[in-house]
This record gives sequence, structure tokens and C-alpha cells, in this order.
Amino acid sequence: MGRLQSQEEQSKPIRVDVVAGCILQQNGKYLLVQERQQKVYGLWNLPAGHVDEGETIEQAAVREVMEETGYKVNLLEKIGIYHESAERAVKHIFSAEITGGELTVDKDELLDAKWLSYTDVERLNHSKKLREPFIWEVIQYLRSSS
Repeated sequence: MGRLQSQEEQSKPIRVDVVAGCILQQNGKYLLVQERQQKVYGLWNLPAGHVDEGETIEQAAVREVMEETGYKVNLLEKIGIYHESAERAVKHIFSAEITGGELTVDKDELLDAKWLSYTDVERLNHSKKLREPFIWEVIQYLRSSS
């Protein structure tokens, strides 16, 4: 059994990172990016990343899509806020439409970026190849609302 925490340890605030990202849907397909980071290597994610000091969550979502995929986007709707535990980042996810650019992959950060069908994403989900469970939730939400 673990050691009980002192009153001081229990009241110590936990700092949580904030992440912003987008789901892009086009011609029945969804844009996902494949991670290069060691701890999540090869897993698929939405284009997303940390909110920088001085920027809004919305600005961060737009910036991250541009940095990771080369696409300029307009945000359409806030899909949700996802937060599994105090040790994990709070994720703000938006749906967005492409307004310019072309698909390019930041090879320093990512292995790949692909437009995938619902069935393709479902297979990734079943084989535990999505970075986090909320990604599948977001895609199911978009599919049911269209």
C-alpha cells in the first residue's frame, strides 16, 4: 500500500498543459498525422499541439494545423474539451475547413499525414494505433452530425 500524502502534498496544485487541435474532414475522409515522438512513435493523431504563451486556444489550433500539415484553416465549431487525468494535457478540439495551402508534412515532428476513410480510422482504433481514445470519439461525432 502506498504512503499517505501529507496535507501540504494533497493541496499542492497540479499544472496542466493545454493543447489545441483540429479535425479536418473532406470527401468523406479525415486528416490524421502520424507521430514521430518516441513515447507515441507511429501512433495517429489529430493535427494539434501546445498553446504558446500569449496566444489564444483558437490561434494555437490554426497555427498547429499549418505547422503540421501545411493547410490554412478557418475554425468552424468547438467539438469538445477532452481531459483524462490531472497528469494529462487538456485538449481543445475544433472542426475546421481548409482555406489554402497544400498537404506537407513537418518531418521533424511527424512521420506522415494522410486522409483516411472512416473504415481506415476504425481499423486504427481497433488496433490501438490512435494516440488517444478521444480521436475516435471526435470522428464518430463528426460522422453522426453530417
